[in-house]
Amino acid sequence: MSVTVLGVRHHGPGSARAVHAELARLRPDAILIEGPPEADGLIPLAPEMEPPVALLAHTPGSPRSAFWPFAVFSPEWQAILYGTTAGVPVRFVDLPAVHTLAMESDDSPHADPLGELAAAAGYDDPERWWEDVVEHRGDTPFQTIAEAMAAVREGHVPGPHEARREAHMRRCLRAAVKEGFERIAVVCGAWHVPALTGALPSATADNALLRGLPKVKAELTWVPWTYGRLAARSGYGAGITSPGWYYHLFAVADRPVERWLTSAAAVLREEGMAVSPAHVIEAVRLAESLAALRGRPLAGLSEVTEAVRAVLCDGDELLVRLVQRRLVVGDRLGTVSPRTPMVPLQRDLRDQQRRVKLGPEAVERELDLDLRKPLDLARSRLLHRLRLLGVDWGRPGESRGRGTFREVWRLAWRPEYDVVLIESAALGTTVESAATQRARTMATGGPAHPETPVPGPAAGLLPGPAPGLLPGPAAGPPPGPAAHGVPGSGAHRASGAAHGVSLAELTGLVERCLLADLGGALPEVLAALSNRAALDTDVTHLMAALPAMVRAQRYGDVRGTPSDGLEAIAESMLDRICAGLPVAVTGIDDEAAAGLVEHIEAVHAAVALLTPPPTAGGSGGGPPVSVGETPSDHDTGGVGRVSEGAGEGSGGLVPGGVPSGRVPAGRRRWVVTLRAVCDRARPHPLIEGRLTRLLLDAGELTPSDAGDRMARSMSRGNPPARAAAWVEGFMAGKGLLLVHDSRLLSLVDGWLIGLTPEEFTGVLPLLRRTFSRFEAPERRAIGERVRASGTAADGRRREVDEGRAAAAVRTARLILGVPRG
Repeated sequence: MSVTVLGVRHHGPGSARAVHAELARLRPDAILIEGPPEADGLIPLAPEMEPPVALLAHTPGSPRSAFWPFAVFSPEWQAILYGTTAGVPVRFVDLPAVHTLAMESDDSPHADPLGELAAAAGYDDPERWWEDVVEHRGDTPFQTIAEAMAAVREGHVPGPHEARREAHMRRCLRAAVKEGFERIAVVCGAWHVPALTGALPSATADNALLRGLPKVKAELTWVPWTYGRLAARSGYGAGITSPGWYYHLFAVADRPVERWLTSAAAVLREEGMAVSPAHVIEAVRLAESLAALRGRPLAGLSEVTEAVRAVLCDGDELLVRLVQRRLVVGDRLGTVSPRTPMVPLQRDLRDQQRRVKLGPEAVERELDLDLRKPLDLARSRLLHRLRLLGVDWGRPGESRGRGTFREVWRLAWRPEYDVVLIESAALGTTVESAATQRARTMATGGPAHPETPVPGPAAGLLPGPAPGLLPGPAAGPPPGPAAHGVPGSGAHRASGAAHGVSLAELTGLVERCLLADLGGALPEVLAALSNRAALDTDVTHLMAALPAMVRAQRYGDVRGTPSDGLEAIAESMLDRICAGLPVAVTGIDDEAAAGLVEHIEAVHAAVALLTPPPTAGGSGGGPPVSVGETPSDHDTGGVGRVSEGAGEGSGGLVPGGVPSGRVPAGRRRWVVTLRAVCDRARPHPLIEGRLTRLLLDAGELTPSDAGDRMARSMSRGNPPARAAAWVEGFMAGKGLLLVHDSRLLSLVDGWLIGLTPEEFTGVLPLLRRTFSRFEAPERRAIGERVRASGTAADGRRREVDEGRAAAAVRTARLILGVPRG
């Protein structure tokens, strides 16, 4: 009987290649691997999967979870593949996940063993020492590594967690010997080799260490992983910084440097860079020369990176980062076997992904959807439902078109989304039912998404700067799979129940339900919204909630989603806004006025989207008002004009889709309210100026009326600060009005000229803020208009020098073909 312990570096390509070769030479009849024993039943699925993948252990109903990532260049993965192919039993021997998830590590950090060995060899970089001694040799001197680890561990006393892990490994080893296996191979992190060889502690001592450990229920499965997560040193990462480079070293045994630089050149050519074969040849020469100067057996990642920077990228760091992102890290996303245990929610998502022809990918890509197409509409609904569950596989982007039937998404799959799906499995067996239940929970004050694991320090088989050997000084938890997160305290849920859901959150939830086509949740959400709106007395809350409500009604029309009840709630909210706005604008300071202006603009844009109900009268809810009618045209006494050519700045009150120039009653009420607030005695100047502009753009005020109001606000009886605030509200980042209306421009110009130096200094910050919001062409056009007007201090136009202008006149006549006369 023989036991061979192979000490490896987790995710080390040299170790992976050497392990596979050593196992082929030893021909063991049992293989023991560092990992959770509960996953033994999942090992036969390995040949059906494509790494990177990870073992996920989680506690049902709890955010506690842990991951054990594997890449194709992981020695453990190669050992698994060898065992499953050769028919050799493969078992995991680390501390069971039921204990790992239940315990908090109390081990203190150790010194980095790689750092100590590298320093003894004269290296200042532990990673470079390992590459030179192990990765670039083509084999792994397992005996030498074991002796080195024994020297480093001399006098070391394992912490409690580390001692339990190694005790369990020895227990499993004794069990394998007792079962009668003759040739046992153990694959573990090199740091643990001394604990599994030589004079071992007694079985009684190991059993005493393992007795009485806390335990929780644990379920394990395979999940896809990404190279990006392997490269992360925190969260769900495994602590290696260059998985793409390691994969290349493992997969390409012949001329790895030449092939790597050729791949880098291909990446740059895809981006339109002129990179020729001559560049690649020179880059190879530079990398090899650097390796020779530094006494390295083969050019490493640092040498090829410097060659890429100097030769292929001409020193451009942006291009270097592109190569690092695409090649050094990589964007590979693994796949798991269809026979992998999944919760029903995960399996339903996989089925829907196939149905809508939308597979998960690690690299971010853009998806443009046309909601008029059934396939794109189904994709949109799936992505919106997943966002309700906290799975942000797709993030909405800004559509390039103005139509409501277009959506732009940015798609990128992350491994932790499987954790969220598992935690959401209690909500339903399908994505639709789970999202429906989530929306109902949110409407009653529940959490917006499940309490996902809180990313902690580096996780993986062994975290830290030397994965698989020992965690470094700042590695965080002890060697082994780090459990992520802590059980939620329920603070969020308690807060939601105590204070209720805000009106804006409920209207946003209604919109999300419509976008996701969750008809089952909509009645309860609407009921909660109606109750909340009836109790809310703050007009700003109503104003913040109305835009989402109007958008929800609009999207419901576009998507064919039933939105019964939305119009009545929106009209009721608008009525209360119109009643409360005159009071809300009084007695407020500058900060409150600025916030209220934002709310007014949002409501103004939302009101423009209101669609009238299809009644015989045309608009419903009151007598229809045609474009251009005045208040005297009807006996309602307050209906103003609404122009067809709404100016820039507000979006207008008459969007497309309102037939025959008819205006709904809700819009009429809003316009009348704005007019009443603007006409009242001295509201805040910022609000008064903004309302004047909105009414001007809506056709409620003529340019002459607006000019009169501006003249009054800039009269000498008003303080300069008040006049400047009025101008800021009137302009609101849009300067074209001053370009096209000479009277308004002359009013502003005359007011500025009339200020004393002290007054000008006082209002300068407001003026600078106002004019800085204009686009550069607008500022340039305003300056040219002021200069062309020739306005002097006394307001008289300067005389034109006809002699100097004669040459220009002759040239213009010649170009236009006008005969001399």
